[in-house]
Amino acid sequence: MTTMPRPLTELSADEARRAALHAQGFLGAPDRRAGVRGVLRHLGAVQLDTISVLARSHELVPYARLGAVGRRTVEAAYWTGRHAFEYWSHAACVLPIEEWPHFAFRRRAYRRHPQWHQDLPDGAYDAVIEQLRAQGPLTATELGGAKNGGEWWDWSASKIAVERALMYGEVVCVERRGWKRVYDLAERAVPADLLHDELDDAECLRRLVRLAGQALGVGTRADIADYHRIKGEQFDAVVADSGLVPVRVQGWDKPAWADPAVLEGEPRGRHRTTLLSPFDSLIWERARTERIFGFTHRLEAYVPKQKRVHGYFAMPLLAGGRLVGRVDPAREGTTLVARQLSLAGPKAIAPMAKALREAAEWVGCDSVRIERTNRPDLTPALTTALA
Repeated sequence: MTTMPRPLTELSADEARRAALHAQGFLGAPDRRAGVRGVLRHLGAVQLDTISVLARSHELVPYARLGAVGRRTVEAAYWTGRHAFEYWSHAACVLPIEEWPHFAFRRRAYRRHPQWHQDLPDGAYDAVIEQLRAQGPLTATELGGAKNGGEWWDWSASKIAVERALMYGEVVCVERRGWKRVYDLAERAVPADLLHDELDDAECLRRLVRLAGQALGVGTRADIADYHRIKGEQFDAVVADSGLVPVRVQGWDKPAWADPAVLEGEPRGRHRTTLLSPFDSLIWERARTERIFGFTHRLEAYVPKQKRVHGYFAMPLLAGGRLVGRVDPAREGTTLVARQLSLAGPKAIAPMAKALREAAEWVGCDSVRIERTNRPDLTPALTTALA
């Protein structure tokens, strides 16, 4: 663990919560002129995931902050004009293209461990590079097939090769097409002034720690390191020079660091009322979510159905700067179905109804149906509010 300097200031738990909301774009007027690309640059990373219920998570993230921005607009903002790339950050994430140089430390680390637990036939790597050079951009299927026909990880040689090239930085995922990665050579996909690995590890890590601190507002060592999945000792080595300010947060049992902007004054403005993807960076780290909001949440998609408490893809409800409920949504035709809905109490009825109506309209549904709730006594009032 790093030796932390004496904190310069102390934040109340409420101040830390508001700082987190403001940093993540949920408190104050959103920058609508910057749109989806502005959200991406502000957050520094938008996580991707295969699950699609209302929409995929990378679509839900800008929706939660900007409102009903068109889904095609979201995809175009990410994948046209060389504004973004996909790489390993918190997980598989869409990242602003200007951060390409700052992931050089990770590309170098992958190159130092080239086998990646999968054998690759001689010539397969070079063949994929040459095919992309001649024909790209291409999916793994177009490169010769993604699978050998076996289990999920039974990748073909071309799939192993192109994924290895992606990790090394010789190839870039430039979009998702039908959820398949579309690969192209980095020399075509990354602007020339950014296409380099010249920054040393320390400079890369300083930048990512600073970006994570800004995106979180305030966080512990674990919070900030987890944002781009760097190691604790890597955080320790650079935090003192990152520009983040040591702080103490009341009720937190670990040291914290804040974006200096947090200390300039209490953020003000309107709170967003919205449903959150479980992979939203406001709540993707469970311990932090519990510490800041007093709200325990986990994705139950991979929990056996009979053991689920809140449902397959339960989406927390954010209202008034608090997490006050959750809903497991589905779609049946033009009806948004709340398969399992939980409310913290009567005050959550109006914001839940608002969030459900807005989400339904966004995905082209014209009605909402409630199947189960944790508070059957509140169902009549919720049904009325949805009418």
